[in-house]
Amino acid sequence: MRRLRALSVGAAVGGGLAFLTGIGVAAAQTPDELQAGLDDLTGAIDLAWLLIAGILVLFMQAGFAMVEAGFVRSKNVTNILMKNVLDASLGAVIYFAVGYGLAYGVSSAGDAGSFFGAGNWFLTDGFSDYGFWFFQFAFAATAATIVSGAMAERTRFPAYLVYTVFITGLIYPVVTHWGWSDFGFLSAFAEDPMNGVGLVDFAGSTIVHSVGGWAALVGAIVVGARKGRFSGGHVSAIPGHSLVLGVLGVFILWVGWYGFNPGSTLGLSGGAAEIAARVAVTTTLAAGAGGATAMLLSWTQHGKSDLSLTLNGVLGGLVAITAGCATLEPWAAILAGVVAGAIIVYGVMLLDTLRIDDPVGAVPVHLMNGIWGTLAVGLLSSEALMDNAYGVTSTYGLLLGGGTDLFITNLIGVLAVAAWTVLTSAVLFLAIKYTIGIRVSDAEEDAGLDVYEHGMEAYPEFTGGRDPFASVAETTR
Repeated sequence: MRRLRALSVGAAVGGGLAFLTGIGVAAAQTPDELQAGLDDLTGAIDLAWLLIAGILVLFMQAGFAMVEAGFVRSKNVTNILMKNVLDASLGAVIYFAVGYGLAYGVSSAGDAGSFFGAGNWFLTDGFSDYGFWFFQFAFAATAATIVSGAMAERTRFPAYLVYTVFITGLIYPVVTHWGWSDFGFLSAFAEDPMNGVGLVDFAGSTIVHSVGGWAALVGAIVVGARKGRFSGGHVSAIPGHSLVLGVLGVFILWVGWYGFNPGSTLGLSGGAAEIAARVAVTTTLAAGAGGATAMLLSWTQHGKSDLSLTLNGVLGGLVAITAGCATLEPWAAILAGVVAGAIIVYGVMLLDTLRIDDPVGAVPVHLMNGIWGTLAVGLLSSEALMDNAYGVTSTYGLLLGGGTDLFITNLIGVLAVAAWTVLTSAVLFLAIKYTIGIRVSDAEEDAGLDVYEHGMEAYPEFTGGRDPFASVAETTR
């Protein structure tokens, strides 16, 4: 303890001398030199924040992997983990090649159009904003990951390879350009935004989550339900193999969301730090309210509190607040989370009624709550926070007396993204179905995709150390 105290005193003395020396150096600098140094430091802090946030968003891939692995049967765990790994791996390459160019690219010859970007292919045309690229890549990988869970346990691996490339390289980037680039026709950052406000989707309830959700819904419909899920007029539950992994995944995602939402300030300077801190609070409150509401409603509906619905309630709350995390007051964030939790419980019931099989609940979590979160911005955004985050005072939440402009603009954004994503996803999945095939055979589904698609099992010690290739041969006889 004495040694630590001595070191502390020494450090303090050394620090004081360094500070005094710094004052002397600073005094010898011109005002322009001082300002340049300050600007350099501010830029470095903003870049560090963007990189840290991007790392947190990329870490969400681990959360998605754990949730999806936990919610599928043990015979399909290797398959779903492989897809999550490749969402990031393939996504990095395709977003480098064309995805970023379609989303934000500007060529040296001129500006991008209102529909898609035009330049910076392979990060050329004088590109230098590497921190921004990294952050946006992590978002793109998230959108693609959403789809794999809804189509789990019956989709061919080659079909997955095709659709994940197209979602990351085309479908998602175009929507990103519409809503977040300086040139998109929906963008709040355009020179003359729609209705004077543009689409207010701070971190992507619609731009990220509903894109993945719409594609997941179309994919689940095209590939069809798992065997035994809907048979004889009954809905049969097919439990996942590990709620432990599910819980771990949800907490990883919750932590990662602090890169997703607060990180969308893209920096900390110029008042952005205050916004980021508030966003962290609204994100937390919505997640908590979503989980608590889903638990209570599942208890009311089924007589037991359902952990899987509670977990998805947390995720639903996170998705719902993603659009309005900077413009909703804390009390409104709780309300958004409460509605999100209800959407999870009744959304799952709706899918069962429609005979749509979604093993992980991706559609209620990402699509239904992506829509709700975007519309909640138009209903509940406060006047002061719209001014603070977007510099807009002409319109705010409809239910708070702010008129209809914001709500209508966000509704148009929801519908435009729905039309684009459903159309392109339908063409994509149907093309896959009628060319290389989208669904595994009955024998493959019975034995599990781990054995058929990858020749290995996630838990070989629990199968008596059998040879997975022998299992394949036995099943195909």
